[in-house]
Amino acid sequence: MNVILLGAPGSGKGTQARRISEWMAVPQLSTGDMLRAAVAAGSAVGRRAREVMERGALVSDEIVSGVIAERLDAPDTRSGAVFDGYPRTVAQAADLERLLAERERSLDCVLEIETDESILLERITGRFTCAACGEGYHDTHKRPSVPGVCDGCGGTGFSRRSDDNEDTVRQRLVAYHGETAPLVARYREMGLLRQVDGSEAIAEVALAIDAALGRGEGGAAAS
Repeated sequence: MNVILLGAPGSGKGTQARRISEWMAVPQLSTGDMLRAAVAAGSAVGRRAREVMERGALVSDEIVSGVIAERLDAPDTRSGAVFDGYPRTVAQAADLERLLAERERSLDCVLEIETDESILLERITGRFTCAACGEGYHDTHKRPSVPGVCDGCGGTGFSRRSDDNEDTVRQRLVAYHGETAPLVARYREMGLLRQVDGSEAIAEVALAIDAALGRGEGGAAAS
């Protein structure tokens, strides 16, 4: 099964993508991770990506789709994949459909995690991490058991991302919705779009995703 997961920053998309990947026993394909892996491997497309990234420029759709093509040729993707962070544009969506068709595969479902902007803002602006081990916390939802002490490593230093402030987050959300709206319309027209409410707790969102994917008894997706 090939599934695209769409979701704004703070929607929990990454968490849910990892979970879907585990129970479907298919890889989670994150564009950023794949670009870094291609660069590290020194493949042809990886060398092109390195040149662009070293200039501080945005990697083109052509290069991103080249990385996806390489990854789809790996044996572990033959049973499917969870696409996390790709496609981001209509051009990339067309590339993905072509790449899958060339390998006699197709998209099965596009999941969009819809979350109210006020909830996204609260989730993102409240995040902080342990400076020593990277354990994640939140001002409201997950504070250290002992104030000022990391539960994982006992460290006492914490940090927040500089862009996790309200103004920057609002800008990121505007950009995300601008990118995603044409994709949502495309996949709705194709009959592939399924939408779930990302405002609920992680477990409840997971159950909604299970239903959207037709997950049957025993953890298998219905065919």
